Amino acid sequence: MKKKLRVMVLVHEQFVPPDDIKELPKDEAHAVKTEYDVVRTLEELGHEVKVLGVSDEVRPIRNAIERWKPDLSFNLLEEFQELARYDAYVVSYLELMGVPYTGCNPRGLMIARDKALSKKLLVFHRIPTPRFFVVRMGRKPRRPKAMEFPLIVKSQVEEASFGIAKASVVRDDEQLAERVRMVHERIHTDALVERFVEGRELYTAVLGNERLTVLPPQELVIRNLDPGEPLVATARVKHDVLYQEKHGVKIRTIRSPDDLVRRLERTAKRVYRTLGLDGYARIDFRLADDGRLYVLEANPNPEIARKEEFAMAAAASGLGYPELVRRLLSLALRRRH
Repeated sequence: MKKKLRVMVLVHEQFVPPDDIKELPKDEAHAVKTEYDVVRTLEELGHEVKVLGVSDEVRPIRNAIERWKPDLSFNLLEEFQELARYDAYVVSYLELMGVPYTGCNPRGLMIARDKALSKKLLVFHRIPTPRFFVVRMGRKPRRPKAMEFPLIVKSQVEEASFGIAKASVVRDDEQLAERVRMVHERIHTDALVERFVEGRELYTAVLGNERLTVLPPQELVIRNLDPGEPLVATARVKHDVLYQEKHGVKIRTIRSPDDLVRRLERTAKRVYRTLGLDGYARIDFRLADDGRLYVLEANPNPEIARKEEFAMAAAASGLGYPELVRRLLSLALRRRH
């Protein structure tokens, strides 16, 4: 890899980072922390950086490529035209333009974003995942007899826990119908309904294209849960700083027992390859109270801010943040098209 690269950083137009994030209120700083950390680190590594905010047009990307001629694009887009599933199209466009990019390839993005499709692939390859069914837009849920409560209702395509709240865990048919209707009317996507697995929420980060590196697994801990309240990775748990402080939301690295770590590493690699992922991704698991391990979903291109799960896992493996960013650049340049 060249010592100095021209790096075009793709971000949503609302998340163009400021020169100094310390000047922002805490909630606003939290929203742009990944973009800020990546851009500042690229500059500290000596690269020439151009931040490009985009929303619903590819013309700015084309113009930047033709006029600035970047060596590669650092892709931090999580949606395009306000749709999460369209991020794969932007990556496809970069491929057509011959520009290397960080993160996952378009096919892997499309498969992983469709939670029902990815789960079908996991089931085919005998990788344990909770039972599920899909309720199409405008239809009412018809719960299969094999699907017993409690269940959890999610968007089929949205990520980052968008639309997930405590009320997403339903315990009767009336609650199920109400929550499915909420997903249809407010999120405007099909609803994914799956068995809610009581237990621990675990995350495993994976780096690589052909040769994979599995980082130390981590666990979501919420210290101040109400008695009998299920552990759910809601949108507030993941993104509301004040909520995290109030309820003692923490991420801790798992180093034992060794058998659990090996199971997580082995299964994460299988999921990564089954779904055709590359670059980097985080695989989310549930460890049931009976010791069974279930794959909830795969998250290609997860957040990589310094204090988010992925970077924390890298740090636990001895990979500092500048080295992590450098590794992502290297993987982008070495990807086989």
